[in-house]
Amino acid sequence: MLDWVLQRTITPPERCIRKSETCRIHTDHAVISVQSLKTMKKLRPSGGYRSSASFQTATIIYDATVWFCEKFLDARSRTVDQMVQAARSGRQNIAEGSRCAATSSQTELRLVNVARASLEELLLDYEDYLRHRRLPQWAPDGPEASAVRTVPARFRQDRTDPSNPSDLSDQQRYALYARWLEAEDAALRANAIICLIHQANYLLDHQIAALEAAFIEDGGYSEQLATERLRQRRKEQTDRASPTDRTDLPQPPPCPKCGGLMALRTAKGGKNPGSQFWGCTHYPECKGTLPI
Repeated sequence: MLDWVLQRTITPPERCIRKSETCRIHTDHAVISVQSLKTMKKLRPSGGYRSSASFQTATIIYDATVWFCEKFLDARSRTVDQMVQAARSGRQNIAEGSRCAATSSQTELRLVNVARASLEELLLDYEDYLRHRRLPQWAPDGPEASAVRTVPARFRQDRTDPSNPSDLSDQQRYALYARWLEAEDAALRANAIICLIHQANYLLDHQIAALEAAFIEDGGYSEQLATERLRQRRKEQTDRASPTDRTDLPQPPPCPKCGGLMALRTAKGGKNPGSQFWGCTHYPECKGTLPI
């Protein structure tokens, strides 16, 4: 099946020629075996967002916002569109950022930050709704807010099997909060959604911090791709060389400061932006560098 998908997606003058077992994509620069594409491992993982707590919580917020606006706000009001779009952005940008992780950690970071900012905007809309109508807003440490926050913990306690809310469908997770999110009282709904937004923002803050730490430690996609390409070239040279010649192949130098493994890095600023150098993989604990 992959053979014909590739044939339909490649633009001329590229073409796909089907053979008995292997389809080869011919371009001006390379010949790629489809058989190798089927077994090729991606350099960076991506996707998997559907099982993340931040995406699942954002989905509940999006659904609850749509139904809140339908019930309590005038459909002709600009606020309806703004609230729904903010809720949607909070959800969709988590998904888009997760997919972009395969080729750009910076894009992933930007999109997750957009999701965080969209939910912050939505939080203000709900607070404005309560304030303009002189409705009470729950205290963050009050019993009502605590009851919403502890729903996942109570779910796990009530189950005899080791189930987790993340294993449920979107509808089943929403049902855990139905006593608040389907209430006839607008203040009850709005306050419950505010609690969920705080939870999602907390999760996204930690997610952003983890992405930043990973970027600092491992570098961006282009750096990892260049390092992997150098490793592959050395492997190809090793495979072609005689056993007596293999010891002469260049290897990544040890770090001059800690003696650890070094990886190829690309300068983002300084005197020579865009130039490559060897940087210690233990950065930021070790800041050892060497020119190429």
